[in-house]
Amino acid sequence: MASITINGTSHDVTADPATPLLWVIRDVVGLTGTKYGCGIAQCGACTVHLDGAPVRSCSVPLSAVGTKHVTTIEGLSVDSTHAVQQAWVELQVPQCGYCQSGQIMSAVALLDRKPSPTDAEIDSAMQGNICRCGTYQRIHAAVQRAAEMKRAIA
Repeated sequence: MASITINGTSHDVTADPATPLLWVIRDVVGLTGTKYGCGIAQCGACTVHLDGAPVRSCSVPLSAVGTKHVTTIEGLSVDSTHAVQQAWVELQVPQCGYCQSGQIMSAVALLDRKPSPTDAEIDSAMQGNICRCGTYQRIHAAVQRAAEMKRAIA
């Protein structure tokens, strides 16, 4: 048995230490906002934060989490009022929506590090997240909009 903190709540989980964090989040804890995309850390659909840093949960074993705090899409806000979530809705970013939780988690990590990112910084931070629908222009615009929204309330 391992204890893991997800979205501020401690969970005692029974899982093999080699189990990918993604499956602990989805199948053991029951939070299904984090998606499985490729299983080899290439698409970004499974992105979560580990102590604030974006990681691909499909490639992080439970044993590597230790006492670090995990934040999933469900942990950003209880009512979708996080600036990035609001920007995503305002600019109607999703098409199919499958990759969007990973996209949002990557955008949040970027804006936490760089409140006023340049276009090049946005492109660099988001380049590892694949959107099979091709909504990259809307994603980029939403990151810029979320940065504006966050600066306005700061």
